[in-house]
This record gives sequence, C-alpha cells and structure tokens, in this order.
Amino acid sequence: MILNKDFLPDNAGPSSSEPPPPFTDIDESSHLLIDITPLELEPPPQFAPYDAEFFTTGNGDIVSHDAHLNTDGEALYRFLLSQSLQAPYYQLHCRGTHTESRPRFVNRTNSDGSTRQDTEFDTVPITDFDFYIDIYPSPPTSSTSLNDSCGPVHWSVSDSEPAYRGHMVQEIELPLGGGKRKATWSESREYAKRCSERVTRGSPPWVSRDNTSQSVALRSSKSLRQWADEYCASSKHLKEFVYEKVLYGWDIKQLEEAVRTIISTTSYDESIEVSFNIKNSKVYVRPHNDLSRMLSNKWLKFLCIIFLIYPFIWLFRRFYSGGRWEVCGGAYSFKREVTEDGPETIGRERKLIGVREGEWFRKWEGVIRRSVLRRYVSSTPVTLSSDEEDHRSLVGYLDGY
Repeated sequence: MILNKDFLPDNAGPSSSEPPPPFTDIDESSHLLIDITPLELEPPPQFAPYDAEFFTTGNGDIVSHDAHLNTDGEALYRFLLSQSLQAPYYQLHCRGTHTESRPRFVNRTNSDGSTRQDTEFDTVPITDFDFYIDIYPSPPTSSTSLNDSCGPVHWSVSDSEPAYRGHMVQEIELPLGGGKRKATWSESREYAKRCSERVTRGSPPWVSRDNTSQSVALRSSKSLRQWADEYCASSKHLKEFVYEKVLYGWDIKQLEEAVRTIISTTSYDESIEVSFNIKNSKVYVRPHNDLSRMLSNKWLKFLCIIFLIYPFIWLFRRFYSGGRWEVCGGAYSFKREVTEDGPETIGRERKLIGVREGEWFRKWEGVIRRSVLRRYVSSTPVTLSSDEEDHRSLVGYLDGY
C-alpha cells in the first residue's frame, strides 16, 4: 500500500487496532490514497459450516462420534445450534388389551405307564387397539419473528441444581468459583421429582425450586460455548456431551385424562394404556474411538451384557476414563404468550403463539374414538384424512364448540 502522508491523521500508526473500513466505490481521487489493495484488507472468506458425521436412533435421537466435534468447541457449539432447529415432538400411544383363557392339551403319564391327555387353561393377553399420533409444536410462521416463535429457547441448569458437569456423578457448582461438590442422594432425588412434575404440568425447564418461572433461561454461570469448550478440552476416552430438547406449555396429565375419557365413551371397559412419549429429544456427542462406538451400538452393547463384559467397561468408565456433560438444551413451547404493541387506545397487549391443548384435542378426538371403535392396530402414526380436513373448513362448523 502507498499512502500520501498529507492525508494521514496525527494518531495514525502501524499498531492501530481498528478494523479497516468497508469497501466502497472508488472515485477519481482514490489513487491519492490507495494504489494497491493488499491481501490483509480483502474481506475474509465466508464461514463454511462444518458437516459433522452423525446417525439417528430409532427414537429420533442424534448420536455423533465425529472427531472434530470432540476437539473444537466452536464446531461443537455450532453443531448443537444447528441440531436445535429440529424440534422434538410428542407421540401419543393408545393401547387397549384384555385377557382370555385358552385351553391347551397336555399329555401326562400315569403311574402304570399309560398316558392320558389333560386340558389346561392359559391366560393370554389380547390386543384390541394399538395406535400412535404424532404431536408437533407449531413452527414459526412468516408473521412471527424468531423471538416470538415457540422455540428453540436455549437453557442451562442452575449452578445450585444437581447435574452432570464432567464426572460420572451429579454435582453442584459452588459459588464464587469454589469448585464443585458431589450432590447428595436426597438432592438428586428431589431434583428428579421436580423435573417429572415440570413435564406433566408443562412448565419450562428453567423454573426455580418454588415452581415459579423465571425470565432467564440460561441459569448456569457458564455459557453453552464454555461448556462445549470444557468438554472438548477433556481427554477422557468415554466422555459424553448431551444436549436435551424439552417440550413445555401443555398440561400433559390433564390431556392424558381427556384421552382416557374419550376412549371410555366408546363403552370400552378393558385395560387402557395412554402415554405421551417424547421423540427426537437428545443430541449425543461421543469420542471417536472403537470402544465408544461399540457402546453406541445397541446390539454390541447387548452382547457385552450377555457375556458379562459390560460390567468391566462400566467400572472403567465410572472410575477412570468416563465423563458426562448434561447441563444444557433447547426448549420448545406448544403455546406461548408474547407482548406486542397494539392500537394507541389499547397500548401493549398479549398475544398467544402456538396451539392450546384443548384446540389439539378438539381436532383429534374423533380420530381417537374411531380408532378405538375400529380396533385399529398399527405402528404407523395416524393422520387426519382429507375428508376430515375438508369438513372442518366449512363456515360455522366450529361455532358450536
């Protein structure tokens, strides 16, 4: 670069830390300042996202043994952000069974050596219906911004809550940089109980001990990126980083009771099972070595258990070269209230984003009832037929609800 000294400011110098100004159109007098464009002033190349290796389990979870994700905190952080864009979902499972006594003939030998045939009755379970329904949170629309959508909201566990923070036991982060201590059995039990209640009530994962929601979702003293850096700095052979996706906003317990009520209206009075199982809820990052990959294969892990190899692996991981990080995740809401500016006469008003559990139930209650009456059995999730979608669009159809 050739610079005219008459145009230099008094404080100019080679050690200036200010970045160069953005490139603009060059006019006729530009040659007085710049004759050659040096390489260091050229705009930096665009960031190319790293395409990490991973596979999907039967439950929809993501598992990666990519070597780069285990050594580069920035790559791991961006991988978690990209995976958080795919929301988890609930899968409603309804199953009805009854038992029947069925005869079977057994040959027996008498004391004199002759044989006779006796009849015994066995109790056999019979499946009457068994079906699934997928329930997805509402994705953002063109009229909602990312902050006003139903997810993801990144969250982390508070320092005072038991969590896996790099060891094989749950720990609590001490204040003022005092390190960590092992959580007691009662602390871990109470925390697990609160988490279970939170799920059934539909509360967000960052609720406090008194069950009140807080506006701050990232409650850890470390950021998500810092946790990723800490994981990558570890040299443990059987370490594991877990990013958990959670759903909130619906009272799952009440919704489960509503589904049971609908099934009972069909006069079915046998054994009923109703459950809401979350899918695509975990992202696992594990080391790039044969032992870690073997434990990610459920069949090889099963063989290790059968041949009594797994107990030695468990001891090796527990006391020598294992570590777990389960401190953060993404939260996705079925419904959420946001504040927006309304007319001048109203001021700021509340707006509901998403779908309420009652709205979903009204849409699917007929499908659930007919599936029970038809004794439907299938592992393929049930979908709404085109006929049902058509008649629901009729003007006035929902006025009576």
